[in-house]
Amino acid sequence: MSVKRYEKNPAVRRATRVRARVKASGRLRLSVFRSSRHIYAQVIDDAAGTTLVTASSVEGDIKGAGNRETAGKVGKLLGERAKKAGIKEVAFDRGRFPYHGRVQALAEAVREAGLKF
Repeated sequence: MSVKRYEKNPAVRRATRVRARVKASGRLRLSVFRSSRHIYAQVIDDAAGTTLVTASSVEGDIKGAGNRETAGKVGKLLGERAKKAGIKEVAFDRGRFPYHGRVQALAEAVREAGLKF
């Protein structure tokens, strides 16, 4: 795919726009990626360029098909790990995905676990 064609892709433009706003907030970033079968989430420190906490539906104790329940479990696990690491506030980066369905379920579970965004 050529660079121009890639940059004109609506999903890429949306992800770039969302990510720019999140990075401008100066907080740690909670990034979500959703595939057709799994959901992945991680807390990233953009200033240092490191990933601090991760959770996904591929992990052994969660292992499940891609649905809202599984996304909720991933969110709860990520929230618990983040609290254990001393993280209290993050900025939610949904990337190119709309805020509904599995992405929304993950976000609500993270909030219930005690993270603020």
